[in-house]
Amino acid sequence: MDDYELYCLADSLFYDTLDQKTADSSGFSVLSLEVPDSWFHQATDTWMYYAPVDVDRLPSQGWKIHVSACLADAERAVRTVWDYCLPRNVAFKFLRSESVLVMHNSKAASRASSGKLVTIYPQDEAQLELVLSELDELLRGVEGPYILSDLRYGDGPLFVRYGGFAERRCLNAGGEMVLAIEDGEGRLVPDVRGSTFSVPSWIELPAFLEPHLAARNAVTTAGLPYEIESVMHFSNGGGVYLGKDLSTGRRVVLKEARPHAGLDAAGRDAVARLEHERDILRRLAGLESVPALLDHFTIGEHHFLVEEFVDGNPLQRLLVHRYPLTRTDLAPDALAGYTEWALDMVAKVERAVSSLHERGVVFGDLHPNNILVTDEGRLVLIDFEVATLAEDRARPALGHPAYAAPSDRLGTASDQYALACLRLGMFAPQTTIMVPMHRGKARHLARLVTETFPVPPAVVEEAAHTIADDRDMAEPPDPGDWPEIRDALRRAVLASATPDRDDRLFPGDVAQFRPGGGLNLAHGAAGVLHALAETGAGRFPEHEDWLRKRAVTPRSGTAIGFYDGLHGVAHVLERLGHRQDALDVMDICLRERWEGLGLGLYSGLAGIGLNLLHLGETTGEGKLLDKAYEIVHACAGRLGGADDVPDVSGGSNPRAGLMFGSSGPALLFLHAYERTGDAALLELARVALRQDLRRCVRAADGSLQVDQGWRHLPYLDEGSVGIGLVLARYLTHHPDEGLSRDLDDLLAVTRSAYFVQPGLFTGRAGVIASLAMVRRSDPGLGAQIRGLRWHTLPYGEGLAFPGDQLLRLSMDFSTGTAGVLFALGAALHEEQVFLPFSQPPGQRLPSERSWKEV
Repeated sequence: MDDYELYCLADSLFYDTLDQKTADSSGFSVLSLEVPDSWFHQATDTWMYYAPVDVDRLPSQGWKIHVSACLADAERAVRTVWDYCLPRNVAFKFLRSESVLVMHNSKAASRASSGKLVTIYPQDEAQLELVLSELDELLRGVEGPYILSDLRYGDGPLFVRYGGFAERRCLNAGGEMVLAIEDGEGRLVPDVRGSTFSVPSWIELPAFLEPHLAARNAVTTAGLPYEIESVMHFSNGGGVYLGKDLSTGRRVVLKEARPHAGLDAAGRDAVARLEHERDILRRLAGLESVPALLDHFTIGEHHFLVEEFVDGNPLQRLLVHRYPLTRTDLAPDALAGYTEWALDMVAKVERAVSSLHERGVVFGDLHPNNILVTDEGRLVLIDFEVATLAEDRARPALGHPAYAAPSDRLGTASDQYALACLRLGMFAPQTTIMVPMHRGKARHLARLVTETFPVPPAVVEEAAHTIADDRDMAEPPDPGDWPEIRDALRRAVLASATPDRDDRLFPGDVAQFRPGGGLNLAHGAAGVLHALAETGAGRFPEHEDWLRKRAVTPRSGTAIGFYDGLHGVAHVLERLGHRQDALDVMDICLRERWEGLGLGLYSGLAGIGLNLLHLGETTGEGKLLDKAYEIVHACAGRLGGADDVPDVSGGSNPRAGLMFGSSGPALLFLHAYERTGDAALLELARVALRQDLRRCVRAADGSLQVDQGWRHLPYLDEGSVGIGLVLARYLTHHPDEGLSRDLDDLLAVTRSAYFVQPGLFTGRAGVIASLAMVRRSDPGLGAQIRGLRWHTLPYGEGLAFPGDQLLRLSMDFSTGTAGVLFALGAALHEEQVFLPFSQPPGQRLPSERSWKEV
């Protein structure tokens, strides 16, 4: 959620970048200084870049210097680097404002990048040594968090790491494009940016840095009376470890705090919060619902608390395991049984919180992951670092966004608000995260809960009143009333448009702020305009002109893939009737290298190949068809066998599914087969589908879902329904009893009654679209459509949906309102809409030319 929180700073309703006013209100003073004409400079939402105009002489990779600084020293550090680097022609960048620094060093920020205020790019190792030695003197006294990915130079704020200077990318082991550097033989390999310092195997550590590495390695945990057995959790502020007391053999929990790291809204670092937690635990000693404090010590500047180990499961895990609406085999008494359990849990939590209040303590960070429940029934609250004293009537400085109270709830009232969110959240998981966008949504959720569960209405009505006061949300249109719901979604989308902006036309996911992301099919204008046109919601020439103008002059770094890049933009332009613009965009795409891309539909060869086949046929451009079959060849050569993929998807393994897995190439092979009649292509499609089915596992309810090792995925992008979409197409050409049963089991997840997110790629809309495209007459389709009510929110005299993470509204195709509109079009529009390349296969005459001859 790290990036999402950063993009929540600028706007209360939409993910957005920090605009000039917001970002520079806390900007560093050097931003007002004149930049020499001989220097290039560029601003992004996060960084300010500066380099001599002859930047071409900068190497593409090498040893880089990072300057770390806490908030109090940040201004001095940036000004010192500015004054040092400009006269010496040394390229550098720095975070653009104090607010961005706080976000990048917050508790939820990435441990790998935390602490990096400034980055300096020396020309070579000689300059590296000189800059380090001179800046070490100039920055003496500046304090900042330890940069975990780097080697510290001395005991000051300077750190070094070998990595890329220029942005280059390659495929990692999981099949994703990541930042890259050249290895010793000139091949691009992932530029790994982990939370520990390491040197690439082909690079030698400069001799002058060896003493600093020795100093780093000298700090160990040897001699402690505790043995660390495993990591329970990492955050930017430190780690939580399971350990053993060597004197007693008793298992304990060790909580680590890094100085100057993990800032909260009050500006406190992890150490300050850990010391505060120690004091709170002492005040609460003896309560059954609070872990016992055992010890407190410091090692290597890091502070540790030692607490009682409570052998229990987080309430969130129990909720996910027990929640009945996600199952496809809902038993008659399941809702009643779950309701009884959930209300019992809430009552126990309320008693636990009340016991804190009796000691004068406000918990301040109540949410299901901070509640442990043992097998014996003991309930324990954990993580007291933001707890406050009731008499102070303070506002917690950190909090889970689904449970954090508004600014008018102080002291114990903030806990009462979180308890109210818990009451609703036990029956509508995660949805209270949407409430800050419209407080009246709490009352709407309460109505849905009492409509679904046999919970006493007073329980959730009281919770809704605590959250929303007297505010209410008008009952939204029935999602099954197609003309009315289509108009409501259209009104919201159009009301959000910002044609005066260059970066994006419609607000969507944070991915739209990558180069070209505001244009593309997944998150940009192309996807929104495509959904509006295909569903009969209208054509909007002024918005189409916005896309046409920018599509033919894309920003540097714009991807060329189908959903993430220019191929998808060209596809939409052609569908909208702007054929010459589409061909102009294709000319740009054909000049780009595609050989290093992955095989997937979203950003790789499958999507590009399918688009080339489509546009080659619709435009009559033979060169596009030739390139399409060249890509078919490449995918066939790289596919491998049915068992040549791991049986778990994601992580360090290639991902499964329609958008990122082997189902995308399978779809390409099927389309090529439908155009040529070559049975070898049908066999390739079968092998590709077998690869994705290999990565599926049977869930407890009998459904077949993609296995990620730690969770099962049903979704369109890399889950079961996306695979089912392609498998259904394969079966129209080659009936197979076993694969038909697999299809039934893949689509079984469409009987689940609840999904955390509403979006097309990773939420309920994708389930609706997939079921509608495969089995439009399925009786379960109506229930899925009605289920969209859990996530509806009013906007612009219409209706909108939140995007991924549910923190802000989204209008885009992949995560937001346009995607929901498209899914409803697949289910309800009189001229059924289909995802690109998912229309039922038509009758085609085999080509006289084999695809192998191209």
